[in-house]
Amino acid sequence: MPPVIESEEQSDLRAAVAALGKRYGRDYITRTVAEGRHPTELWSDAGKLGYLGVNLPEAYGGGGGGVTELSIVLEELGAAGSPLLMLVVSPAICGTVIARFGTEEQKRTWLPGIADGTRTMAFGITEPDAGSNSHRITTTARRDGDDWLLTGRKVFISGVDIADAVLIVGRTEDARTGRLKPCLFIVPPDAEGFQRHPIDMELNAAEKQFELVLDDVRLPADALVGDEDAGLLQLFAGLNPERIMTAAFAIGMGRYALGRALEYARERTVWKAPIGAHQAIAHPLARAHIDLELARLMMQKAAHLYDAGDDIGAGEAANMAKYAAGEACVNAVDQAVHTLGGNGLTREYGLASLITAARVARIAPVSREMILNYVSHQSLGLPKSY
Repeated sequence: MPPVIESEEQSDLRAAVAALGKRYGRDYITRTVAEGRHPTELWSDAGKLGYLGVNLPEAYGGGGGGVTELSIVLEELGAAGSPLLMLVVSPAICGTVIARFGTEEQKRTWLPGIADGTRTMAFGITEPDAGSNSHRITTTARRDGDDWLLTGRKVFISGVDIADAVLIVGRTEDARTGRLKPCLFIVPPDAEGFQRHPIDMELNAAEKQFELVLDDVRLPADALVGDEDAGLLQLFAGLNPERIMTAAFAIGMGRYALGRALEYARERTVWKAPIGAHQAIAHPLARAHIDLELARLMMQKAAHLYDAGDDIGAGEAANMAKYAAGEACVNAVDQAVHTLGGNGLTREYGLASLITAARVARIAPVSREMILNYVSHQSLGLPKSY
């Protein structure tokens, strides 16, 4: 296990991204949400500075780092109040899968654009009737000559409106056994038979959610990513970074909320001393800080294991990191709002919207209950009830 202390290069990256995030801040994200648009200026600047592709191979325009570096980018942007959700999707999931398993042509076509922010890719796995059970995915691909025909439905797919393609998880029939196995396809959103429908969310976010309907979408043979017989390996190669990056998203959000609460607690005076001097205020904030720091340690462990090529070890740590970060984030936001009292629910302080946003880290991309199931079965060796 490598040391969790960051290298000088990683610390420098953290400081540089924090400076970029500070230039934009929470007000920028709030404004883009109110205007119903995406944070294209921040995304473009982050791409030009090399932050979006810091995990991708240098040969294809990336920074040559790993998920460790990319998680730093998302955490620091989040701590500045300006997180980019599509960092989880485009470079972390799609970029990783293509870099590891894509053909040379797929790498040349997609990775440079993903790295510099000029191309974005969405990821479609969740289905209305499958939920957290990826083994129940019913989106199927069948051969038609040299082509594939893809049919199915996806739900809660982020950023399809700005995506140049969607990496869709489907299933194909194994010719030997007749059983369905997962496969990944690059699907252009303008393909015939591809429909997207926005989902009306109460969650205020720049990134919109969509339901997808795929009706015999015809794809060329080279739309398939990687080996047709290695779908599960390829799928989980993308899901571990997704969990690590979701942890980074949650930790950044929790740090932002905690920072706002600390500013307020140091200045707000109701009696003789600032409210932060009272343990009823100070101790819950201290616990929130501890929980965020502990979650970050597990996130760093997961990222190190993944970058070292230990997919199995990373799977356990990534799930634990996502769980811990989700809980820490929800608690930090709740305590921050409570510290500000009525002010915590005003637009001026901008914390109330995080109450809903923080829940996402508990729910997506996999619920905390499913993570507890994973740890029960995989880590503790307990029997399954399903």
